[in-house]
Amino acid sequence: MNTNLRDEQVWLAVGSLMILATVALAGALFYTRAVMIPFVLAIFITTAVSPIVDRLVVRLRFPGWLAISIALILVLAILVLLGAALGLAVQTIINTADEYTRQVTDLTQRLFAQLHAHGLKVDEKAVLDQMKSWLPGIITTAAGTVTSLISDGLLVMFFVIFLLAGRDSHQRQTGIYAEIESAIRKYIVTKTAISAVAGVLVGTILWMMGLRMAVLFGLLAFLFNYIPNVGPIVASLLPIPIAFAQFENPWMVLPVVALPGTVHMIIGNFVEPKLMGQGLELHPVAVLLALAFLGLLWGVIGMVLAVPIAAMARIVLSRFATTRALGELLAGQLPGARPIVPMI
Repeated sequence: MNTNLRDEQVWLAVGSLMILATVALAGALFYTRAVMIPFVLAIFITTAVSPIVDRLVVRLRFPGWLAISIALILVLAILVLLGAALGLAVQTIINTADEYTRQVTDLTQRLFAQLHAHGLKVDEKAVLDQMKSWLPGIITTAAGTVTSLISDGLLVMFFVIFLLAGRDSHQRQTGIYAEIESAIRKYIVTKTAISAVAGVLVGTILWMMGLRMAVLFGLLAFLFNYIPNVGPIVASLLPIPIAFAQFENPWMVLPVVALPGTVHMIIGNFVEPKLMGQGLELHPVAVLLALAFLGLLWGVIGMVLAVPIAAMARIVLSRFATTRALGELLAGQLPGARPIVPMI
């Protein structure tokens, strides 16, 4: 009895300390986000390109500075392409903001007309005024996020240089660090490839249907696919106002949403799990909580980084006996749960 009481007291103390540590960590991450976001991005970039540096140094006998320079040129080229694509998307969104807002407003007015025809009274003016101020605000916020990300690129590259220079390519990482590095590298490479395929397929489908701004919606599908669960849903719903205004036929709008949604569903439920294998071992609820938590602290960038950071937390927590239960909880393994043995 005393042993059970002592165990409960230990767990109560550990739980209280974890809550306090989480609150303190959240405050630190929020107030240091101007530096921590570029630093975390640099860590993930370094993790992705470090095998290239190791191969050049160890197998091809390149000098360290030359191997790092080649990796940096590759990273810089990718960042420039991504920045150009983001800049084009932002410019397109800004140029079409008024049109998009007008299409959403017209669609809302049609819905209100249908409601009024059925005897339902809605304060149409208040809702429309709110939407007219709300949509440009969302577009401005998105543009500001992208601009901030591009402007932080120099700081990210600065961190990448020092992280790569501090590595020893002749040493093989083992233990918890190797597990984290392998999981994050696999996630970044696989997620980027899958997002690119999703963006190309969505853009091609919408272009074949003759939808305006199909290329933009394909690019947005690529970007939103980095946000698990929520991102593909948002990307599938974005073309609705343009489709309603262009086709003026509800039956033509349905495939604009259904076909890209089907692409995201097939990729998210069949292709991605197959390519990632066992994956990051995170429960869907843990993923949603990570999205909400880091999205609250770091905005859109936090939502993109939420899954790999949660996976890192699960790996670390699972390595210590005191916190192993928390790591298993993130993986969806409830304490005391046992597999059901089928009766023959």
